[in-house]
Amino acid sequence: MNDRSPPEGLEPAIRNAVRAVIVRDGAVLMQKKWAEKKGTWYTLPGGGQDVHETLTQALIRECEEEIGATVEVGALVCVADFFKQRDTAFPSYRHLVEFLFACSLPETYRPNAGPHPDKHQIDVVWLAFSDFPDVALFPRDLAHRLPALAEPDMRTYLGVID
Repeated sequence: MNDRSPPEGLEPAIRNAVRAVIVRDGAVLMQKKWAEKKGTWYTLPGGGQDVHETLTQALIRECEEEIGATVEVGALVCVADFFKQRDTAFPSYRHLVEFLFACSLPETYRPNAGPHPDKHQIDVVWLAFSDFPDVALFPRDLAHRLPALAEPDMRTYLGVID
């Protein structure tokens, strides 16, 4: 796949997804996941936007479900296209438009899974940026992009406008 051609088996619908970038003391809050065929990997908290839900509402809901806390949603850090391979009989991909937001949690927050953790989620952890080379991040591109995105310097998302 190159930058201009979609992968073969691309599903027709595009889905918005939101992710929380929560940084504290040189570490980012991540979901730790495990599956027999894949082993252990880490993802940012977040997920798909539902119909009639704003991006910030979706992110707050997803974090409550996955990390058991209400995040304060800050600035939009970046937007990216992601072609996520699906676990199906025939190779297929879902096109996601990923919205990453800088978020914060109360200082008293301790990592724990929420009431509706993601499939394969086994824990919630602070993962040091210095540990990125030694672990599997998903998407893989986060390993070299996330440290630079952790410190947004301007607000780029205005929320709902009339």
